[in-house]
Amino acid sequence: MVEGVARSAVSPSSKGHRYPVEIISHCGWLSHRFPLSFREVEEPMPGRGVLVSYETIRRWCAKFGRIYADELRRPRPGDTWHPDEVFLTLDGQRQYLWRAVDQHGNVLDILGRPQRDTRAAVRFFRRLLKGLEYVPRVVVTDRLRSYGAAHRQVMPGVEHRSSRYLNNRAENSHQPTRRRERARKGFRSAGGAQRFLSAFGGISPHFKPRRPPMTAAGHRAGMTIRFAIRDRATGAARPAAA
Repeated sequence: MVEGVARSAVSPSSKGHRYPVEIISHCGWLSHRFPLSFREVEEPMPGRGVLVSYETIRRWCAKFGRIYADELRRPRPGDTWHPDEVFLTLDGQRQYLWRAVDQHGNVLDILGRPQRDTRAAVRFFRRLLKGLEYVPRVVVTDRLRSYGAAHRQVMPGVEHRSSRYLNNRAENSHQPTRRRERARKGFRSAGGAQRFLSAFGGISPHFKPRRPPMTAAGHRAGMTIRFAIRDRATGAARPAAA
């Protein structure tokens, strides 16, 4: 069964926009699902009879990306969390992107910070726990000492495993972020990176289910359901006539 029905019955509104929600949703899907620049998303649109600039697509993604991601119900996080951080260069300055995934590779959250210290780690752990009614069973990190200090402050009752070899799950999860960074020739600002990657972490995995091998028919059926969920979340699905 595919998880991910829309959380609310109120779909994002495209009122005041030149193009309907179906086109806005499609451009947002291309941008968040594939490592494409906004110009590369723009290029095939005239073939569909849509004349839209890459700057308009950028504004659509900034406005609707996180809304669409939040409307997709994500799977319940697993009980093993893998936090990690990766550096980004934004306007010539080094910033750190704190990310966490569970044992299934689902992105739990991200946070961009200029620091890589205990204060930043504490803030990230508290952000991960916000709104949850439980704590993880295990937290697996690399040997950065900030994790140990933050763990003792925020969730001392949770088992903490620290090793340079145990956190490959988080290390591998950075690869899609790097591909997006290269496609856009770098992120222009910390806020822009946070907005795009927050939406990317919710939208892209929805179309890349991690499942055992299945038949072609089963895969097509599953993807049809996932696109239907996306259409409901974005408002692209038209309500049935009474």
